[in-house]
Amino acid sequence: MASSPPSKRRRKDQSKDDANDMSATSSSTLEKLSPVVVFAHGAGAPSSSDWMIRWKDMLGKALHAVEVVTFDYPYISGGKRRAPPKAEKLVDFHADVVGKAVAKYPGHPLILAGKSMGSRVSCMVACKEGIRASAILCLGYPLKGINGAVRDEILLQLSVPIMLVQGSKDALCPLEKLEVTRKKMKCPSGLHVIDGGDHSFKIGKKHLQTTGLTQDEAEDLALQALASFLSGSLGESLHFHCRCCCCCCCCYGQKFHP
Repeated sequence: MASSPPSKRRRKDQSKDDANDMSATSSSTLEKLSPVVVFAHGAGAPSSSDWMIRWKDMLGKALHAVEVVTFDYPYISGGKRRAPPKAEKLVDFHADVVGKAVAKYPGHPLILAGKSMGSRVSCMVACKEGIRASAILCLGYPLKGINGAVRDEILLQLSVPIMLVQGSKDALCPLEKLEVTRKKMKCPSGLHVIDGGDHSFKIGKKHLQTTGLTQDEAEDLALQALASFLSGSLGESLHFHCRCCCCCCCCYGQKFHP
């Protein structure tokens, strides 16, 4: 005897269950694609500084990160205020932090981010054997050393896509020297310039009045550029968003201006 066809109610319930399963799978996939960001501080201030806390929160939201991991290098941890050692001496400690983050979130894209010195060390870590970073984000890269020499050796060794955010008035990174370096780099690179920004992206009041932007709006443009760069580098399946509802179009290898 042939079985009777399923009732409309049963078909409806089955369709609802299938939709729920697909939604759960999609949600799980998107969550898996969220990057883990390891964010290193600069030479003079620890991860607990106001600047680092604020940018940690902004990066987490803009990049839809599963976590933004911050840490203190040994020379400055526990309230210490010693002079930083050479960047090369911080690489192993930094790499250990990265290893723990990757172990905690296996399968998630790894983004190495850093402020000033931390961005330079991040580039060194990216070149270390066994580190598989998907991209590097440099916030105020210190291209110019204390003696005035251009420190571009590690940038020229990179194969990982790198995005730089620089203040136009940052004395540690003259933009014309950075452009010369970028032309020699082998890896995909992007640059967003915060007009009027210093080494920490702070913009003077007169300059803000001239441009008609607020400090937050100028930083939002930088976050949009970061998110768009990563979307182009890692694939649009990574769902990044910014504090602003507007979006910008950019891709790696391109210069971005607010």
